[in-house]
Amino acid sequence: MKTFWKVFIVSFIFFIIAISLGSYSYLKANEEKSDSSIDDSIVRKQYKDNEREELKKVYHSLSEAYDKSDRINIIILGMEDIRTDTIIFASFEPDTKKINVISVPRDTYIHRKGYSRAEQRKINAIYGEHGVEGVRKAVSHIFQGVPIHHYIMLDYKGVEKVVDSIGGVEVVVPFHMKYDDPTADPPLHIDLKKGKRVLNGKKALEFLRYRTGNSEENGYIDGDLGRIKAQQQFLKSFTDKVLSYRLPMVIKDGYQYVETDITLIDALNYSRKALGMKSEDISFSTLPGESKFRRYDGKLLSYYIFDSVEIKNILEETYNIEKTPND
Repeated sequence: MKTFWKVFIVSFIFFIIAISLGSYSYLKANEEKSDSSIDDSIVRKQYKDNEREELKKVYHSLSEAYDKSDRINIIILGMEDIRTDTIIFASFEPDTKKINVISVPRDTYIHRKGYSRAEQRKINAIYGEHGVEGVRKAVSHIFQGVPIHHYIMLDYKGVEKVVDSIGGVEVVVPFHMKYDDPTADPPLHIDLKKGKRVLNGKKALEFLRYRTGNSEENGYIDGDLGRIKAQQQFLKSFTDKVLSYRLPMVIKDGYQYVETDITLIDALNYSRKALGMKSEDISFSTLPGESKFRRYDGKLLSYYIFDSVEIKNILEETYNIEKTPND
C-alpha cells in the first residue's frame, strides 16, 4: 500500500450535498408547518410514496429508455496515482427521487484492442492511457451502453474535513485493522479496534484506505469485494447523517478537492429535483460478477468477470422496462 489511496468518498459527499442543497431551504421554510398529527403524517407519506410510483415512466427497451429517460448517470472516481482505485456508477431518477449506487471492482476485466499486457486488462488501468473519457466509455460499455452524463474525481483531504464537519461517522469495524507504512506519503499508521465506533475524519480515512495487514493475514477474507462492502457501509452511514443534518454549508469544506464537469447551474437544478429525497431512497450494490484467475502475458492475475446478463436485468429494472411475455 505504498501508493497513497486518494479516497473516493468526497465525490459522493459532494453529490449528495449538492442535490440536497435545494431541499434545505425548502424544509427550513416549512418547519413551522410540521406540527400536524402523526396519523396525518403517515397518510401524507403513503400518498407521496404512491405518487412517486405513479411517476415512474415505462419504456419498451433500454435504447428507448436511454434516449427518453430523465435519469442522471454519474461516474465517481477515486484516484491512486494514474489508476482509478475506486469506480462508482450512480444513477439518479428525479421523478422518484431514487439513487442507485453500484460499485465497480477495480480488477474488473475489460478487453482493449492493442493492450495485451495482463495489468492493462483491468479497468483501473484505463485512466492512465485514456483519461476520464476512456473510463466513461468503459463503464458505459459494461452497463450496456448506458449514457454517462457527468464525472466526479477527488483527492483525500476533503474526506477528513467533511467528515469532521458533521461530527464523525458511525461504522462497525469488522476486525482489528492494523497496518504501518512509514514510506507512504504521508506516512500511514492504521490501528482501528474491532467493533462499533464513531470515526472522525482522520480515522475515517484510515478505515477507507485499509486493504490488508502488513503480513497480509488480517485483511478482508473476500479481498477487494470486502473492502467495497466496508466502503458501502460507510457511505450508507454517512448519507443517513448528512440528510439528517441538512447542513449544505459542508460542501464548502470539500468543494476545492473535487474535480467535476457538473456545473453550478446543473447542481442547483438537480437539487430542486431532489426535494424530498430520503436516505432510504439510496440503494447500494456491487457490479454483478465473480472473481477468477486468468493467465495473460505469462502472468496469473485475479480478474473480476462481470455478468452481462445480470447487469441487463438490473438496468431493465432500474429503467422500468416493460417485459413482454416472451422475455
